[in-house]
Amino acid sequence: MKVNQFLFSRIDNSPLVVFRVFFGLLIMLEAWGAIATGWVRRIFVDPEFTFNFIGFDFFQSFPGTGSQMYVYFIVMGIFGAMVMLGYRYRLAIIGYAIMWSVVYLMQKSAYNNHYYLLMLLLWIMALFPANTSFSLDAKRNPAIRDQSMPRWVPLLIITQLWIVYTYASIAKVYPDWLDGTAPQLLMSGRKNTQIIGVFLQLLWVPWVVAYVGIIFDGLIIPALLWKKTRKWAFIISIFFHLFNSIVFQIGIFPYMSLAFTVFFFPTEVIHRIFLKRWKPFYKATQEIRVPKFRTLGIIVIGIYFVFQILLPSRHWLIEDNVLWAEEGHRLSWRMMLRTKSGSSHFTILDKATNKRTAINLNEYLSQKQMRNIRTKPDVIWQFAQRLKREYAAKGQDISVFVNCRVRINGRKSRMLIDNKVDLAAVSWDPWRHATWILDSGDYLDKE
Repeated sequence: MKVNQFLFSRIDNSPLVVFRVFFGLLIMLEAWGAIATGWVRRIFVDPEFTFNFIGFDFFQSFPGTGSQMYVYFIVMGIFGAMVMLGYRYRLAIIGYAIMWSVVYLMQKSAYNNHYYLLMLLLWIMALFPANTSFSLDAKRNPAIRDQSMPRWVPLLIITQLWIVYTYASIAKVYPDWLDGTAPQLLMSGRKNTQIIGVFLQLLWVPWVVAYVGIIFDGLIIPALLWKKTRKWAFIISIFFHLFNSIVFQIGIFPYMSLAFTVFFFPTEVIHRIFLKRWKPFYKATQEIRVPKFRTLGIIVIGIYFVFQILLPSRHWLIEDNVLWAEEGHRLSWRMMLRTKSGSSHFTILDKATNKRTAINLNEYLSQKQMRNIRTKPDVIWQFAQRLKREYAAKGQDISVFVNCRVRINGRKSRMLIDNKVDLAAVSWDPWRHATWILDSGDYLDKE
């Protein structure tokens, strides 16, 4: 009974309704903004192929990898508008979730933790009764109208956010961040930012960025949950996320993060500010509605959160430092932590003639893809496999060797890939260290 009361008690749904409107607006802008800013062109139209997440190669045959992607993103934007208006909500949110998941998995040249979070949130929002009030669906079909929601809805959102922010804080606790090196390099790369570019170069700014980043990510969720600190936490959130938006230009995420705060304030406050004129307030009662598939639902959500907690920790089980090898870097809330640059040179060996040929990467890759292939082992491996298939189609059996040097956080460059290993002949295991990635040794140690 206590579990039922905790999870399934009915509370006013104003936070969910308001968030649906904000969320729909933001994902609509995300889709149409991707066209307007040239993101779709750079990521999908210009390249001959995309570097998909390993294991999702079938998306390479997706019919929209060229100019059709403009139509694809237009449709996504329409789905976003439908979510905002609460019109055929379930169709729209699931449609956007499927389409965005494909976008995310079929390319990683524009990898961003926030894109991953958006994918998770879309599927989470598909579970919520977000269209039962202040929506065209409720107007069209009064039978679904409801001013309440189960308590587990905000709990699920808050738990997901807590995981994200906690890991983001933990990831910053490493020497180059703590001594200000990484933040200083990140700020120096933003010196041309309008208005505040010069300010970002002040000596004390990287230190503030370093430690405010750790503290904010680590404490913002508890601070928003605690009544005594909630208002101050909200004010700090506004400044923090607007700063990130201006300096790092990370799309809708800062504004989506601010939209999340509706789940932390009392429902009465959210109703009074946003919906007082539009919907009645659901008065607190002892009503509990236990769903038919209660046990299955609890098990599925429990497994989901166990996965969310364990997946970002997997790099601790993989040999060598994740900053160096990047194994376990993706899907782990590690973002804006370091600067990394490098160079990669591919050579193929025709096994029949023993002839070596240098590959001109400019003939294969877009400018965005070139930046990825200089530093990321999984992308390097994927390109080697692509060369192997290309030459096999011509009847040639080849080996692929790579000379790759990287530099992290301003250090001198060091060889990343064993140039004696044929990358066309090795496999990729996402759970184990690739032995052809050279040991970082003392490269990341501080003197």
